[in-house]
Amino acid sequence: MAESAGLENHRIKSFKNKGRDVETMRRHRNEVTIELRKNKRDEHLLKKRNVPQEESLEDSDVDGDFKSQNVTLEAILQNATSDNPTTQLSAVQAARKLLSSDRNPPIDDLIKSGILPILVKCLEADDNPSLQFEAAWALTNIASGTSAQTQAVVQSNAVPLFLRLLQSVHQNVCEQAVWALGNIIGDGPQCRDYVISLGVVKPLLSFINPSIPITFLRNVTWVIVNLCRNKDPPPPMETVQEILPALCVLIYHTDINILVDTVWALSYLTDGGNEQIQMVIDSGVVPYLVPLLSHQEVKVQTAALRAVGNIVTGTDEQTQVVLNCDVLSHFQNLLSHPKEKINKEAVWFLSNITAGNQQQVQAVIDAGLIPMIIHQLAKVSPNLVT
Repeated sequence: MAESAGLENHRIKSFKNKGRDVETMRRHRNEVTIELRKNKRDEHLLKKRNVPQEESLEDSDVDGDFKSQNVTLEAILQNATSDNPTTQLSAVQAARKLLSSDRNPPIDDLIKSGILPILVKCLEADDNPSLQFEAAWALTNIASGTSAQTQAVVQSNAVPLFLRLLQSVHQNVCEQAVWALGNIIGDGPQCRDYVISLGVVKPLLSFINPSIPITFLRNVTWVIVNLCRNKDPPPPMETVQEILPALCVLIYHTDINILVDTVWALSYLTDGGNEQIQMVIDSGVVPYLVPLLSHQEVKVQTAALRAVGNIVTGTDEQTQVVLNCDVLSHFQNLLSHPKEKINKEAVWFLSNITAGNQQQVQAVIDAGLIPMIIHQLAKVSPNLVT
């Protein structure tokens, strides 16, 4: 009996992970996963430009004077400071159209022309909401560019005015301000935390109500995603606590774009370490997240798999919360999914489960998933086997 036990111990020690505890194994798998993903294009746009599908009759009427001639930046600049409201609006709209109608908008040329302070000043024109809207739109598109271009908007002191516009009685002005702030927040953690420090979260979340138009709510949700991005550093814990109840509401939404963004926001939060994972668990959202693994839309499945996959990089207790939601019942379909990226994420998810305790390893065996994992490995896809 003792000899048998000795042979068993020798066999165990011959495994390549000998000497590694469960947390080390799980952390190693997480690091490899990050390495696999780090050069992959993000699923979501950090910034986006507002490009109209077609010009409205109203637009054509307002800037008719500028369309009838080859307008120079100098002319736009001069007229944008005009005391005549119609002339000023036409000039600002002409600037906006330069930024929204061209595949390669002349953002740097406009910045160098000195128009930024003029556009920012227009945001203060409460008696002229059309001017506020056009100026906000132009600034949104400037902020959709490179980091340096976004920083130019920030340094022109536009952010406090955009936050002020969130209180506008004109919904189109509010929505454009939300869009601009989303582009600025999307520039990185420094801009994100700056906008948060000025108080963006509460007014942003106030737009989540049944009366909001769907296009507006999509923009709000996209900004929430940007608030949840980045983990060097992650968003402030107080901000995460504020946002999570909103995500728990939005996860019920029937609009696919909103649902996908909501789940990606959760995936970013769960990618921020065990403390943030626990906050997501404590929000009560996990039982509603797990069923999305079998959603008919691949975009939803992908985001949900990433989110629950991040949770199981945490402690055994955190992993067990996911297992208690019958998560493994979804994995036969995920492992046989036609999309290879789904197969890969599914295998990495299960690798973290099997880095857990004995009961968690047994759960994978009992679910009949081992033969399917072996089948995936037998494909010897360079994207799947590392």
